[in-house]
Amino acid sequence: MNHIGRLFQVNIYGESHGGGVGVVLDGVKPGLELSKEDFDYDLSRRKSGGLGTTPRIEPDEVIIDSGVFNGYTTGAPVCLRFLNTNTKSKDYTNLVYQPRPSHSDWVAREKYDGYNDYRGGGHFSGRITLGVVSAGVVAKKILGNVRFETKLINLGGETDQKKFQEILRNTVAEKDSVGGIVSIKIKGVPVGLGEPYFDSLESVISHLLFSVGGVKGVEFGKGFEGVNLKGSQFNDAIIDANGTTKTNNNGGINGGISNGNEIELKVFVKPTPSVGVPQDTYNFKDGEVNQLVIEGRHDAAIVLRAMVVLEACCAIALADAKLIAEAYKK
Repeated sequence: MNHIGRLFQVNIYGESHGGGVGVVLDGVKPGLELSKEDFDYDLSRRKSGGLGTTPRIEPDEVIIDSGVFNGYTTGAPVCLRFLNTNTKSKDYTNLVYQPRPSHSDWVAREKYDGYNDYRGGGHFSGRITLGVVSAGVVAKKILGNVRFETKLINLGGETDQKKFQEILRNTVAEKDSVGGIVSIKIKGVPVGLGEPYFDSLESVISHLLFSVGGVKGVEFGKGFEGVNLKGSQFNDAIIDANGTTKTNNNGGINGGISNGNEIELKVFVKPTPSVGVPQDTYNFKDGEVNQLVIEGRHDAAIVLRAMVVLEACCAIALADAKLIAEAYKK
């Protein structure tokens, strides 16, 4: 559903071309310093306007409707809202009968009996991630000194970052899209976060990451490359009384619980399904396959703006895990 979290609870709402989008956060302790300016940095990382991103530009100014008074959280639910001010809904009318390949158009219509708001992808739009990013800002406040290092390590199959701009220019010129792989490293995570069995730390982080549209793969530590190692090579030897390990093939998590080492993971985000290249796909009105040319304003590489969203998902998962772990303490 649109709710996740046991103690740090996140509820998102809104559609791409509706009045606005946002998030309601419950379980936020009183006394956290929080102002509109705290959201500026992460929201700017999500903004469009750069090469390879959508021409749809919104101010994305957070409106704090509740849960903050005199610059501090009050303990009441925190409601964070964003207005939609730049919409072109006519671009999507043809998609009612000819849904975009690899998009949510058709499955959403079937699931919701045609009552879903299809404009701009409706509730399936990347615009909904504004609520996720803003929730991540609050989560980072809860986490304190935990630090995130998030970067793009692969774009369209290329790992040389010097070639990324060229790939983006060519992709935009072709009216096509590319995917990418994001590396996230998280430092300062204490030992003991995670609630096995079903709420193991990998499980909760992955749950949030796979909630983001376009995410098709998540791996921790060495990940799938670990298939090339024997157990004696994959094991992370503990080298001091703090639990520091010589290697980090397990990505900072053992038995579903953080071990105090750096948490490392990688996330694959697929190419944006909305492309300007003509595609042959089924038209439900005509009852046959014919050509579709997608109009509208779309990202050639949604992974560029998704990086901060993925980081926020990790922060949300860790914040909830921290509050649960603290609840055990006397």
